[in-house]
Order: sequence, then C-alpha cells, then structure tokens
Amino acid sequence: MSMRPAGFPTGVQVFEVGARDGLQNEAGFVPTEAKLELLGRLASAGLRRIEATAFVSPKWVPQMADHAAVMRALPKGGAVRWSALVPNLQGFEAAVEAGAREVAVFAAASETFSRRNTNCSITESFERFAPVLAAARLQGIAVRGYVSCVLGCPYEGAVAPTAVAEVTSRLVELGCHEVSLGDTIGIGTPGDTHEMLAAVLRTVPTGKLAGHFHDTWGQGLANVYAALECGVATFDSSVSGLGGCPYARGATGNLATEDLVYMLQGFGYDTGIDLGALAAAGAAICTRLGRPQESRVARALLARRGTPPGPSR
Repeated sequence: MSMRPAGFPTGVQVFEVGARDGLQNEAGFVPTEAKLELLGRLASAGLRRIEATAFVSPKWVPQMADHAAVMRALPKGGAVRWSALVPNLQGFEAAVEAGAREVAVFAAASETFSRRNTNCSITESFERFAPVLAAARLQGIAVRGYVSCVLGCPYEGAVAPTAVAEVTSRLVELGCHEVSLGDTIGIGTPGDTHEMLAAVLRTVPTGKLAGHFHDTWGQGLANVYAALECGVATFDSSVSGLGGCPYARGATGNLATEDLVYMLQGFGYDTGIDLGALAAAGAAICTRLGRPQESRVARALLARRGTPPGPSR
C-alpha cells in the first residue's frame, strides 16, 4: 500500500553526482582507481543514472584531469547510464571519443554567477551550447542541462523565478531531454521551491525537470518534498553528501543520496537501490578522503551495524 501523498509522481529516479560534483572541489587529487572503485560501488548498490566525470580544463578543475581515463574504464552497454559534464564542443568531442553516450551542459539563472563560474554571460553560454546540441543530435547522444542558482545566488541574492523559467525553456528548446534545477547555495525553502517551479512549469513539463537541492541551510529534503508535490520525479544527490558548498565555508553542500533514498523508500517508492550497500560505498570513500560522513541516515545505519562510518569530526 502506497504511503505517498496525493499528487506525488508514481515513480522516481535518483541521479548520482558524487563522483563529479562531489569530488571536484576536493583539495587533494583523488586517484583514478579510487574514483572507479566509488563508481563501481555506486552501480553495484543499484544506482542507474550516474554522473562520472567532467571534460573540463584541468587548469580550472584539476580533480577532473583524468576524465578520459575514467570514462574509458566504465562498463558500456549495461544498465547504468553514465554521464559526463561538458562545457563546450571541445569537451563534448573528447567525452564522446572516450565513450560517453550522455553529456550535460551547465547554465545559470544569475548573470553574475554565469560570468564568475564560466567566464561568459548567459547569452554567451547558450552560444557555446548550440553546437554541442547540434552535434549530439547527429550522433544520438543524450544531453542533460543544468541551471545553477535557481533559488538564490551568492553574488546577487534572490533570483527571479521568471529568470529560471527562461533559462530552463531555452535549454529544452535547444534539445536537452532533461533540465536539473540547482539550488547552488542551498538557501531555498519549500515555499521558494513551489514558487520557482510554478514559473518553470508554465512552459516546461514536469517530465523534463529534475531537482538538485543542496543542504547548506538544512532544507534539502524539505525542498525535495516540495518538488514532489509539484510532480517532479528525478532528483540529483551525492553519496555521503560529498561536495560541500564553496560559497559557505564549512557548510554541507549536496544532499546526501542515502538521506534522499531513505525518504523516498519511506513513501513506498521502489528506487532499486540497496541502502546498506550505498552507505558502505559512502563510508569507503569518506575514509579514503579522510572526511566525515555527512549523511545522517548512513551514520545511523552504519552505527547500528557496528560499521565505522568514516572519520569523525
């Protein structure tokens, strides 16, 4: 018997970003074999949509310098859809050459954030995306879109829902099969989420949307709930809450996959994910990184099993 509130979607998907978004800001380089071990554990735990790496310049993101080696080593043709972030056509071509069959482009709803994060305006970012989407169509490569700062910007403060709707619509019009809406600084509340999604849903159907909520202000799961109420059925998260928030010193960032899965399973959703195996994968990478486990669910589950959850604070 389903315990889901009326209006919730009938099924959900979890999109794992820990190996890319979660690791990209780690100070020390994480060896390729450690990344591949993490990705293998995530797949074995039942995750079927996983962002593996980013084909960006090592000058700007040194952690992703081994992107080609990581992508080439991943098993192809199985149940897992491996994705890679690409900033432009050059990155797209490198990703496809390494075996990627799904890529993602990233935009922002804040003009200042776009210039600070990608060194170009929002309009210029779309000029970069256009050839990527054109090439992807010709080669049968799926393209996902990201929109940053949908609930607030570290430079501009509040972001208008109409601005989010405009950027999202443009990504869909270009050919993105799905657009992930990111609360980059984790400052949004469920009320903000409802307001933002109301604007976006005027032009984009729920089936093309995903939620990417950070937990910096402790609102990650609450915002997932609000998005579920609006019919959104795909959510990004990072194992063990890997990633932090570069705009809030010492704060947590990405919503932990373990916490998200536990809540979704509590609503009766069959996620296909083994929560115990997921928590163990998180504990292993946290131990390797020498950082604490940010997932409350994983800490509780591993403590109950007598398994060390990783370094303490």
